Amino acid sequence: MIQPRVLFAAAEIYPLAKTGGLADVCASLPQALTQLGVDTRLVMPGYEQALDLAIDKRTVGVLRNILGFDMVRIVQGRTPDTGLPVTLIDVPRLYGGNGGIYQNPDGTDRRDNHKRFALFAHAVVRLAQGEGGSDWRPDIIHCHDWHAALIPLLLRGQDRPKTVMTIHNMAFQGLFPFKDFDTLGLAPADEVLSGLEFFGKLNFLKGGLRFADWITTVSPTYAREIQTEEFGCGLDGLMRERSGRLSGILNGIDANIWSPEHDDLLPATYSVDNMAGKRACKRALQAELGLQQNENAPLIIFASRLTGQKMADVLCECLPQIMSHDPSRQFALLGQGDHEIENCFRSLSQQYQDRLSVRIGYSEDSAHRLHAGGDVLIHGSRFEPCGLTQLYALRFGTIPVVRPVGGLADTIVHADPQAISDGTANGFHFDDPSAESMMEGVDQACGYYFRPNIWTGLQKTGMSIDFSWERSAQRYLEVYQKIVPRRFVSLFDETPSEEQSLSERTQSSDSLGEQRT
Repeated sequence: MIQPRVLFAAAEIYPLAKTGGLADVCASLPQALTQLGVDTRLVMPGYEQALDLAIDKRTVGVLRNILGFDMVRIVQGRTPDTGLPVTLIDVPRLYGGNGGIYQNPDGTDRRDNHKRFALFAHAVVRLAQGEGGSDWRPDIIHCHDWHAALIPLLLRGQDRPKTVMTIHNMAFQGLFPFKDFDTLGLAPADEVLSGLEFFGKLNFLKGGLRFADWITTVSPTYAREIQTEEFGCGLDGLMRERSGRLSGILNGIDANIWSPEHDDLLPATYSVDNMAGKRACKRALQAELGLQQNENAPLIIFASRLTGQKMADVLCECLPQIMSHDPSRQFALLGQGDHEIENCFRSLSQQYQDRLSVRIGYSEDSAHRLHAGGDVLIHGSRFEPCGLTQLYALRFGTIPVVRPVGGLADTIVHADPQAISDGTANGFHFDDPSAESMMEGVDQACGYYFRPNIWTGLQKTGMSIDFSWERSAQRYLEVYQKIVPRRFVSLFDETPSEEQSLSERTQSSDSLGEQRT
């Protein structure tokens, strides 16, 4: 049997490059698809750190004359963790140097991002058509976010390969001055111009959404929300127009990495049947952060970007009230983002000394210890495509307090009396993006913290839900089969249902399935 072939095209893939959840998805989902029988390979820009970290590297060819670059080196290797094949597009002038993946060292966006990711798209298309030293030809190119969104536009009207466009966050669209069109290597056809034009600017994401064979986003609720003016970020009309080829598929997490039973980064391991190690993790975290050694103090954590989207500004506003409602409460933050918000939290950390810890930055090791040692996670969002942080928290028995938008609505069941009684509750909701509403949610959670019978039930429910990638990967197989039916039909011994509830997933480990809008 010839395996169906899928090429993942993304700007970041863990551990080669990461700024957020996009990198985690583009590492874990391909691995899950490979285990289901798909020949899955990766392609990304050749950043210096990616070239350093990839293993078994070799130059297999060059692509000539792409956007004025005569020698684009094609490097093939494997990821150091999963061993998946990865192709790196090596153009040192575009992907080398100091700074981040998208930004300069001073935090400003790179001025040539339009050219960096246009070249990436051209290179991927030419590789998929057999250039650059490889005879591997994908059936589908799975494109992620605006950085890869020119690929469906470049392949429009062609029979092979087909394209899937995944939206990880509609707020980031790749907007550039229209004058930059002439640098993108695109023919000025009417359909191209109309596909990219957005209120007098170029919009990379719009081009991908216009021409992709299928569109997915990272939770069922977000797939519905982006068809509304409130959440569509100006593209809601296009999403309604293409709703027949739009699916919401819930993100998963790598249950091997985020596992309290087997996590080498924790001072103690634990399981849903034996939680003693979580108490040890809390004591160790309090010691590490300089917090009071108080096993009975509710330890509230925040582990996310310090941005308006994540309501970090609202949290900073109401944190003094949250802390004052109970003098035993403790708070620990790990994140970075808006400098003004960072400074706000730094200032608060000076006021509460041994009750409040603020660490600006990000560390994967610290994130694991924070989730394991915390009791309550605050995860407010003005909008949230899916969210992985609340899934990590559930896995470690830390109870999320969320605003139920996007994937947060799909994964967190509010602890009202009925949900507590029937054993489906795993967290708490607050409705409004306001300080008052957030405080109410935190107060409710902390109130239940002192009711151990109920609190333990919430922990066990959350830790028992299967949020691994396997079942979500089945939903992606369904999408692939829709657009290349003969290549993927052999992978289905039986067709999984398209809609499954959280209660089903909790009780029987069935997945939160794809919901078509």
